[in-house]
Amino acid sequence: MRWALVKVCLAVTAMVVIAFAVPLALVIKEMASDRAFSNAERQAAALGPTLSITTDQLALDKAVAITSAGADGRIALHIPASGEPGSKGFDLGTGRATAKDIEAARKQSVIASVKGGSALLQPTALPTGKIAVIEVYVPEGEVSNGVGTSWLVLAGVGLALVVGSVAVADRLGVRMVQPAQRLAGAAQDLGEGKLGARVPEEGPTELRSAAVAFNSMADQVVQLLANERELAADLSHRLRTPLTVLRLNAASLGEGPAAEQTRAAVEQLEREVDTIIRTAREAKPQTQPAGSGAGCDASEVIRARMDFWSALAEDEGREVRLAGVDRPVRIPVARAELAAALDALLGNVFRHTGEGTAFSVDVHNGDDAVIVLVSDAGGGISDPAAALTRGNSGRQAGSTGLGLDIVRRVAESTGGDVRIGRSVLGGTEVRIWIALDGGRAAGGGRGHRVRGKRRGSSRRGVGV
Repeated sequence: MRWALVKVCLAVTAMVVIAFAVPLALVIKEMASDRAFSNAERQAAALGPTLSITTDQLALDKAVAITSAGADGRIALHIPASGEPGSKGFDLGTGRATAKDIEAARKQSVIASVKGGSALLQPTALPTGKIAVIEVYVPEGEVSNGVGTSWLVLAGVGLALVVGSVAVADRLGVRMVQPAQRLAGAAQDLGEGKLGARVPEEGPTELRSAAVAFNSMADQVVQLLANERELAADLSHRLRTPLTVLRLNAASLGEGPAAEQTRAAVEQLEREVDTIIRTAREAKPQTQPAGSGAGCDASEVIRARMDFWSALAEDEGREVRLAGVDRPVRIPVARAELAAALDALLGNVFRHTGEGTAFSVDVHNGDDAVIVLVSDAGGGISDPAAALTRGNSGRQAGSTGLGLDIVRRVAESTGGDVRIGRSVLGGTEVRIWIALDGGRAAGGGRGHRVRGKRRGSSRRGVGV
């Protein structure tokens, strides 16, 4: 495209230069010739007054000598006989024209070709009534004086115009081709799986529009892939809630081949689910905010999930405390997302603490924020900062790293965050800040306590 534009511009400019330069060169040549013969006419006209009053050779010699052409020997006078008895015609100066041209010039001016140039033959009336002829020699060099230089300048100007047009066309071609090449390269990179490929939005208007459309398309592709990965990971993680129940129930089956096979099957299923979660999280792009455009009653969701987990806690002898859910608490989070986050934290309590370990869920409703506290009486987490980054960077102690990441995304979708600390029960406390209208505040709440049987002691803190 670039070279095609250059060739087109070169052809058009060359045709324009030729169309103007050739006629202009001919005009310059004609002007030089007219200038030379006009000068010759002026030299001849300077001798007219003298010839009109006398034909004396001495007087005529003086008149010819004072002209520039006469001083150079380029003027000749052809004087005919006066017609008186004994009179003869004579020629003054060096004549170059033929007798035939001279006779023709007695009727009108003639430009005759002579050796080395041209001769201007100008008729002039004498006092005797006869017609004399003034011959002015115009050398070839004077006729073409300055023509060569003018043609050279004209050729240089034409060449400069061609070169300049080619350079401008090349720059225009680069300005058009480079954005197109970048767009093609980015499309190829995106096709090869490089999701970060983007195109600078520059160049002609059409290519800028194409770059904007490409970048928008690439962002949509990244978003769709992100949503797909998150959906796979979240769905897989939600399977761990019933798996936890299955594992605990399988542990109570006692001994025997059937019990061992059931426990082995549950462990195999857990490994497969973990593999799905880790695979979906390997290349984590930007995700859709978890709670965008959604809302629910946190008290209702938490009560429903605690009904499920309390039954399991009673079987394991865990003391459960639930507070702050005696009145509606509206939050800008989807019901399913909040349930998934709560199941992730409670599932980790059952997975990573021993039977009989107490836990609690407290809800504090403030003016511009809702705080959900999930606490346990386990061994706690030695490095809370590392635990919060596992969802992004890896896994520890058999964890997929997704539990706290699901919770973090739910909180951050509202402008809140997640914090890990030491609970009043002695173990881990996960504090979820859910901002209302983008703000944060901590309120207080009181509720009731649900107790169950206690069997055993705590072994590990809340996992992630």
